[in-house]
Amino acid sequence: MANPTVSPPVDLGAMEAQLRSIEESTRTLQRVLTTPYPIAQTPKEVIWTLNKARLYHYIPVVPPEERHPVPLLLVFALMNRSSILDLRPGNSFVEYVVSKGYDVYLLDWGVPGLEDKGLKFDDYVLDYLPRAVRKLKSYTGSDRFSLLGWCIGALITTMYAAVRPDDGLANLILLTAPLDFTSSDCRGFVRWVNDEHFDVEKLLAVYGNMPGELLDYGAKALKPVENYISNYLRLWENLNEPKVVESWHAMNTWVTDLIPITGGAFRQLIVDMYRNNRLMNGTMRLRGETVDLSRIHASVLNLIATEDHIVPPEQTEGVMAKIGSADKELLRIPGGHIGMMAGSAAVKRTWPRIDAWLAPRSGGS
Repeated sequence: MANPTVSPPVDLGAMEAQLRSIEESTRTLQRVLTTPYPIAQTPKEVIWTLNKARLYHYIPVVPPEERHPVPLLLVFALMNRSSILDLRPGNSFVEYVVSKGYDVYLLDWGVPGLEDKGLKFDDYVLDYLPRAVRKLKSYTGSDRFSLLGWCIGALITTMYAAVRPDDGLANLILLTAPLDFTSSDCRGFVRWVNDEHFDVEKLLAVYGNMPGELLDYGAKALKPVENYISNYLRLWENLNEPKVVESWHAMNTWVTDLIPITGGAFRQLIVDMYRNNRLMNGTMRLRGETVDLSRIHASVLNLIATEDHIVPPEQTEGVMAKIGSADKELLRIPGGHIGMMAGSAAVKRTWPRIDAWLAPRSGGS
C-alpha cells in the first residue's frame, strides 16, 4: 500500500512576513492617494497682492555679495498651481536657482472666481505683470530683471516683452511656450479645440470660467493609457521604494490640485491663438496695442521639450524667426511638458543649462 502524500510544512513566518508587506503596501497606497504631499516648502514671503494674485520673494541663502544683481521673476500658467516650480526638497527648481545665487520672485495668479470670468490676457499682460514688475523693481532697487515663463506663463511673458520692450527686461526664458499654431498637424490640444463641436461660447455660458477638471481631462485624454493606467501601475510596482513613492506622491498632489482659467483668457487662447494664430501673424491686439514680436530685444532662451504632447515643438520653434532679439537661443531638451522641468532628470539636464545661460547675463549693467 502506497504511503499517503504528505504536504510540506507551512512556513508561518514567511506567510506572516508576506501579509505584513501587503498590509504596509496597502497603507502606503491609501496614504498617497488620499492625502496631499507638502509641496512648495522653500521659504518665501508675500511682498505684493492684486485681486487673487500674489508676488512671492524667496528668502536668499547666498550672501549678498555672491548673488546675481539682476533679479529673476518666475511666471507659471494660468491653469494649475505654480508650486510645480517648487515641488519638493531636492526636486525644486526654485530651491535650485536660489542656491545658485539668484534673487528669485514668483508671480502666483491664484484661483479665479466667477467674479473674475471677464479677465483677459489684456489684463494679465498690461496690468498684473507690469504692476508686479514695478513692485519687484522698488523692492530690489534694480531697474533690470529676468523673466522665466512656463506654458501659458511663457505666452504671457512673450506678449509682455513685445508690448513693453523698454521696461527693463534683460532676459526672457521661455519653457514649452504655446505661441505658433501655423502647423495643421493635429497634435496637442489642437485636436480638441479645432473640432467643429467644440463651442467655446456655450461652454463659458454654462461655467463662466473653464473648469480645471475639463482642462485636466483634455490633457490626460491625449495619452489615456499612460495617464489612467501606466501611471498607477508604476506606483503599485514601486510601493516598496520610498523615493519613487515620494516623487509620485508629490507630483500627484500637484496634478490633482485643479484650478480654472478665466473665461476671457480661455476664449482668447482658443479663438485668437489656436484658431486664428494672431500672435504669429501680427494681428494680436491687447487694448488696441498690437503685439509685435519684432519689438522684443531682451536676450531670449527658448526651451522645447522634444516629447511634449501638450505643446508640441512646432508650436514654439517658429517664434525664433519673429522675435527681434539679437541674442537668442533655441534649446531642445529630452522629455515631456512637465518632466523636462520637474522630472528626475531635470536637476541634471535642464536646470544647469538654464543657469549656464542666465548667469553671465545676470550681472550688473
